[in-house]
Amino acid sequence: MKTKIIVDSTADLMSEYKSRVSVVPLTVHFGDQEYIDGITIDHNTFYEKLVEDDVLPTTSQATPDAFMKEFDKVKEAGESAVVITVSSKLSGTYQSAMIAAAEYENIHIVDSGTVAMGGGILVELALRFLDEGLDAKTIAEKLEEEKKKIVIVALVDTLEYLKKGGRVSKAVAFAGGVLNIKPVLSVIDGEINMLGKARGSKMGNNLLVQEIEKAGGVDFSKPVLLGYSGLSDALLLKYIEDSKHIWDKGLDSVRYTTIGSVIGTHAGPGAVAGAFFKN
Repeated sequence: MKTKIIVDSTADLMSEYKSRVSVVPLTVHFGDQEYIDGITIDHNTFYEKLVEDDVLPTTSQATPDAFMKEFDKVKEAGESAVVITVSSKLSGTYQSAMIAAAEYENIHIVDSGTVAMGGGILVELALRFLDEGLDAKTIAEKLEEEKKKIVIVALVDTLEYLKKGGRVSKAVAFAGGVLNIKPVLSVIDGEINMLGKARGSKMGNNLLVQEIEKAGGVDFSKPVLLGYSGLSDALLLKYIEDSKHIWDKGLDSVRYTTIGSVIGTHAGPGAVAGAFFKN
């Protein structure tokens, strides 16, 4: 039985993998304007609007109906599917997929426990298992184990968007702006956590390197993906240069992509992040 990989639009993927998966989109709202993530709004347009608009965007989870449309295609083709969703602690999208899957057979749902590039590398691993000839049930079971090894760390350029989203107090955000403090974040057990604060990008890059080393290093036999938010990759390229000794150990080249709208809403432009499987 042929297997299809289905993901939601929070998973940040390299372009060569996008054609190999089916994507169920979330929705982005700027005031009264509604956009279908990745379909009626792309990443560049999102970040342009994020900077220009006074209103902080909100996001809506993918609906059971959106998943059912994909599941109908799977059923009609006589296929099975592995569905990989954003962390259930960050969005109701996983629950929507579970509700939809109750009506179908051969649909296996995996709560990735992560987001953005973390979801992207789990999808890449799923495609690798698919290419090895594994069936849907086995792929889902292996992903449940492998997802526990995913580490995602990010350096946020400003606390302003976290403040607007109610993630930090105004007093902390004001102090951060005055002192040029940049928080380092991670997704731990499916939730966003603050690991530390650095004064300036250079110290922030050093803190990111420390967090990667603290995790026990990178398993280079599995996918590694970096990302950035905003319209320029300059800060990410600086980070790659500062952390060159990590990537040179196991990568011919460092792959990176843009961070999508769900995390971008709270991170704001100018964030850099890395996702990998720890040893």
